[in-house]
Amino acid sequence: MMLQGKIAVVTGGGRGIGRAIALRFAAEGAAVLVAARTESEVRSVAAEIEKAGGRAAWVAGDVSREADCAHIVSVAENRLGVAGILVNNAGDYGPVKPIEEIAAEEWDRVIAVHLRGAFLLTRLVLPAMYARGSGVILNISSVSAKAAYPWGAAYAAAKAGLLSLTRTTAAESARRGVRANAICPGPVTETKMSQELGIAIGARLGMTPEAELAQFLEGILQGRGLTAAEIAAAAAFLASDQASAITGQSLNVDGGAVFC
Repeated sequence: MMLQGKIAVVTGGGRGIGRAIALRFAAEGAAVLVAARTESEVRSVAAEIEKAGGRAAWVAGDVSREADCAHIVSVAENRLGVAGILVNNAGDYGPVKPIEEIAAEEWDRVIAVHLRGAFLLTRLVLPAMYARGSGVILNISSVSAKAAYPWGAAYAAAKAGLLSLTRTTAAESARRGVRANAICPGPVTETKMSQELGIAIGARLGMTPEAELAQFLEGILQGRGLTAAEIAAAAAFLASDQASAITGQSLNVDGGAVFC
C-alpha cells in the first residue's frame, strides 16, 4: 500500500473528488481526516472508511475561516496524529456569469474558499512537516486555470492562484523535505458541481445540459468525462513516496483537454 502509516487531511472530502481521494488514501493505508462544511457528508465518508477497516475521523468546517482551519488541523492531530499529507480540495464553482455581472461578494467568496483556505491550511501544517523533514501538500486546481472558458472568472482565477501557491510552496519547502504539487482535473461528470455547472451553462447557451456536455466532451481527446476515482488515483501517486522527485508541478488529469 502506497500510503501505509501516513496521516492525511482531505478538505472538501464529503462528496465528489474529495470523497474519492479520502477513500483511495484509506485503501492505500493512510489514516484520513475528512473535512467539509456538511457534517452529514463527512461523517458518512469517515464511517465508510472505518467499515472497510481503515482509520478515519471527520470534522465540519469552512476553510475560508481561520478558526475553522485551526480546528481542522487540531482535530486531525488529536484523533489521528500529526498530518503528513494535506489535500486542499474544498471549493465550489461560484457564479456562472460574465465578469461584469459578478458581485464583489461572490468573487470574494470563491477566492476565499479555494485560495485563502489552501493558504491557511498550508501555513498551519508546514511547521510540523518541517520539524519532521517530510510532508506533502496537494492542491486540487482545474483545467480552468490553464484554458479560457466563459462565465467562470472567479473560479478560474482562484484555481490559477492555487498553481502559483503550489509553485511557491515547493520553492520554499523542497530543501526541507516537503513536496507541493497540484492536480488539474478536467470535467468529472459524476459530481454535483459538474452537473450543476452543465445546467447553468446550458441555460446560457439555450441548450439542454446533455447537449452542452456532449459538445464540451467533443473537444477532449478521449471524448469522455472523467471519474472521481481517476483523480484520486493520481492524487494517491503524488502523495506517495513513488513521486519523491516530483515537486512544484501541476498534473493535468483531463482526458486530453489542455496541453500546458
